[in-house]
Amino acid sequence: MTSLLIICALIILFAGVNAKKAFADEDYSQEIAAEIRNFLLVDEWHFSFDEENGIFRFGVNIGGKLKNINFFVQVHENAYTVYAISADSDSKLAIAAMAEFICRANYGLKNGNFELDCNDGEIRYKIYVNCSDITPSREIVRASMLIPAMMFERYSPGILDLIFTDAQPIDAVKKCESD
Repeated sequence: MTSLLIICALIILFAGVNAKKAFADEDYSQEIAAEIRNFLLVDEWHFSFDEENGIFRFGVNIGGKLKNINFFVQVHENAYTVYAISADSDSKLAIAAMAEFICRANYGLKNGNFELDCNDGEIRYKIYVNCSDITPSREIVRASMLIPAMMFERYSPGILDLIFTDAQPIDAVKKCESD
């Protein structure tokens, strides 16, 4: 069990390092940014856009127990990455339990994955959309924005159980996946 936690923590740690590099300065596709902007405008989402770095920022209220999620959408040259960020805990015990929870929750996910910053306990859901040789359709953009919110809604009871109670990660995931 301990080796599983260590492996999960290392995988998540390295995934987080790579994701943080995504926010570095780079050229981005104006066409992809325009499609994302159009989706957000038509659906009346309140957002800001950093023209220099190609980053959209906005918040969403969800029906789950976490209530609020902050989104960062980084547009790249041939892709974009959606980061939905919510709960965090600086308790080392909660972070260790969360690492196992995240590994268990990620197993079998088809579109995107949870990430955990082992330094500060930040939890986020990430979706990468490859747009090589295409401009994403409204449906693709919509799914990439809604899936992270739905995943936080589904897994928020387990996340909060780990932060605020002495729940076991395996039980917290089962609780989320049985509903």
